[in-house]
Amino acid sequence: MIPTFDHVVDAKVLERTVVHFRQRGIVLPTFAQMRDPAKVPAEIRAKLSSIGLWDRRPENLFRITWKNQPVEKGGGYGPVNALEIPRSLSGVPARIVLLLGKWFPTGAHKVGAAYGCLVPRIVTGQFDPTYHRAVWPSTGNYCRGGAFDSFLMGCTAVAILPEQMSRERFDWLAEIGAEVIATPGCESNVKEIYDKCHEIRATRPECVIFNQFDEFGNPAWHRQVTGPAIAEAFAQGAGEGARLAAFISATGSAGTIGAGDFLKKIHPHLKIVAAEAKQCPTLYQNGFGAHRIEGIGDKHVPWVHNARNTDAVAAIDDEDSMRLLRLFNEPAGRRHLAESGVPEALIARLGEIGISGAANLIAAVWTARHFEMDERDTVVTIATDSAAMYDSRRQELTAEYGPYEEKHAARDFERCLFRTEPGAFRELTYEGRKAIHNLKYYTWVEQQGKEIADLNRLWYDRDFWDSLDTQASRWDELIDEFNRRTGLLPQD
Repeated sequence: MIPTFDHVVDAKVLERTVVHFRQRGIVLPTFAQMRDPAKVPAEIRAKLSSIGLWDRRPENLFRITWKNQPVEKGGGYGPVNALEIPRSLSGVPARIVLLLGKWFPTGAHKVGAAYGCLVPRIVTGQFDPTYHRAVWPSTGNYCRGGAFDSFLMGCTAVAILPEQMSRERFDWLAEIGAEVIATPGCESNVKEIYDKCHEIRATRPECVIFNQFDEFGNPAWHRQVTGPAIAEAFAQGAGEGARLAAFISATGSAGTIGAGDFLKKIHPHLKIVAAEAKQCPTLYQNGFGAHRIEGIGDKHVPWVHNARNTDAVAAIDDEDSMRLLRLFNEPAGRRHLAESGVPEALIARLGEIGISGAANLIAAVWTARHFEMDERDTVVTIATDSAAMYDSRRQELTAEYGPYEEKHAARDFERCLFRTEPGAFRELTYEGRKAIHNLKYYTWVEQQGKEIADLNRLWYDRDFWDSLDTQASRWDELIDEFNRRTGLLPQD
């Protein structure tokens, strides 16, 4: 049975939670306000004018949006934060646009996906912040976002992530006061995370597990917030006859790629392309392995991935992502880009693209080449976080390979972006899509105890995925009612 969160389940828990939020002055934003911050009460907007983007203040829940002014402190709202990639950098005539997660609190948009999972339980009395701990299993940014949301709501977070993730992630989680559990392995070791969740579920009744891989609040948030943001970013620079031709998303938890469902309803010819690591080609080749594209968990298909709506798969070499990290951020790399005609203003902003963003950019270039897109076509993708999250990785690369020089920059620019033929790229037939969907059986039915009837529903019930939008609208009603009960809802 796929759970819904459309009514109050425990009135006593809900009342304790209302009191808890009232005492701490916490107001919850609606999905509609995250999509359109013009709807945020003026009183809250005024408070944000003196608050830093990463400050641990409950008002920063209202900065869970793609439309924050791109400043570290005191910013208001503006257009969607995005970066347009010209032909001088991409090598393709199609317009490529990256939405930038750097300008969310915690420096990554996963803070929104975590909100979409936690808040429905808050407003229906299924999570008691005076007793429960919020468990965030992740390969990185999701557990950071969940820990941030938890702190702002006055509850304790438990972060579960692989031990080989970047040092910056662990340091920040310890600083915010989360309980941190490091599991064996790296990005692709998701099963080990599931095993730890299974242990916690059996032994710690105070823990509520928010598994982004099977929480429908994850893609629901992206359908409601990221999808409309992409549509706006496309429209901001679209010329006459422009087409939104493709949306690229590294699959990870399959939340972000859910934005494609929204986009396809208004742009029916859109191609939705799932990117993953070539070293762990689960979707591309039913494969397995370890890789270095932080933020992408593999070796399984997430329960919340709408495989029927995925048009192609790109398997990106993680070596290319690491090469772009250096090319975009080392002085020799930036000099070479400038000498190659890339605008200085763009070069100065390439640090806003992290490792998975680099992989998405490569997949966007491949998509444009594969489908022979021209100047009328726009390909949109996501930079989940920025290079600021990976200083330790750059230091490790320097220690392993030596200083980054002009010869390396010339090689990497040509290899990663200007090669004429896409690498591991495959369009999906009906059978190919269903093969990806069927892989869910082994993780979710055999290992995690899901029902076969629900697995079949996710394939055959085409109305199910659109029902997530109705669900989100109901959550907004419950959030409004919750805020009224706390007595903290500002009145414009």
